[in-house]
Amino acid sequence: MIKYIGSKRLLVPAIRQVVRGMPEVKSVLDLFSGTSRVGHALKQDGYQVFANDHNAYAATLARCYVAADQERFEAEAKRIIEALDALPGEAGYFTETFCIQSRFFQPQNGARVDAIREAIASMSLAPELEAVLLVSLMEAADRVDSTTGVQMAYLKQWAKRASNPLKLRMPELVKASTHGPCLAFERDAQALLSEVEADLAYIDPPYNQHKYLGNYHVWESLVRWDKPEVYGIAKKRIDCKTRSSEFNSKPRFEAAFEALIQAVRAKRLIISFSDEGYLSREAFMRILGSRGDVTVLEHDYKRYIGAQIGIHNLKGEVVGKVSHLRNKEFLFVVDAR
Repeated sequence: MIKYIGSKRLLVPAIRQVVRGMPEVKSVLDLFSGTSRVGHALKQDGYQVFANDHNAYAATLARCYVAADQERFEAEAKRIIEALDALPGEAGYFTETFCIQSRFFQPQNGARVDAIREAIASMSLAPELEAVLLVSLMEAADRVDSTTGVQMAYLKQWAKRASNPLKLRMPELVKASTHGPCLAFERDAQALLSEVEADLAYIDPPYNQHKYLGNYHVWESLVRWDKPEVYGIAKKRIDCKTRSSEFNSKPRFEAAFEALIQAVRAKRLIISFSDEGYLSREAFMRILGSRGDVTVLEHDYKRYIGAQIGIHNLKGEVVGKVSHLRNKEFLFVVDAR
């Protein structure tokens, strides 16, 4: 899967262990699905998963890793991916924007992305099948990018991997759940809650000022293929200026989170949060305690790679000192009354 700040790759085993300890749970709502690592793992464990994210690239990852059943889509996806991988490059919007005007990818790989994405756009495919192809392309591009893992900027010197040729691979699809079809949504989280009910809700909201759209705007443009106007050195989509979430606002976060918790239609809740977020542990206990009994599991991790490298200006010069190199991730487990 793609490099991702906030990815729960290291936390997935703990989440799976907690869910496996709830024998009555058959369905799970992953409300802020991101890379869909959690939803993908829980589908592997046999649960019916409903994954949601309001960003198009994340919803596409969910359609691939949660909604697309292996039995139905794998054989055809493999055939198409093999054909797409043989296409020669043809430079277009992606190359001009992300290889010439900026340096996220080397031009020969940008041209391959352009050619493959245009080919996918010309096909009339089921949403799940198209998502599998788009994820294959997104992940292939991620393997040859020149960033520290976010798309707020690119490296001053080319990353070694950027010189590798772009190569498509088949994403790892999962067999259908015996408890019912797994679904992917591209909705505002609060709006979706009136329509979806599950035995368990896994909630991993944005928790600080960093917007995932800005961090992964290249993937948003790759998936939408709307060739938007861009701005700044990073060539962000112009709608990065206007698309926002209450969960990225310190003054509005607590009220938005409390309203969300009260609206969730599930008897069990698992909330993932970091000590870098807007709310204290005590505030979480107060809000979640209104729904039921709360257990807290604590995990200590290295911060993302950008924190390891340090704080630099646009010229690549060190301009600040990182305050800390580790953070705590909490799992709040709620047994609703």
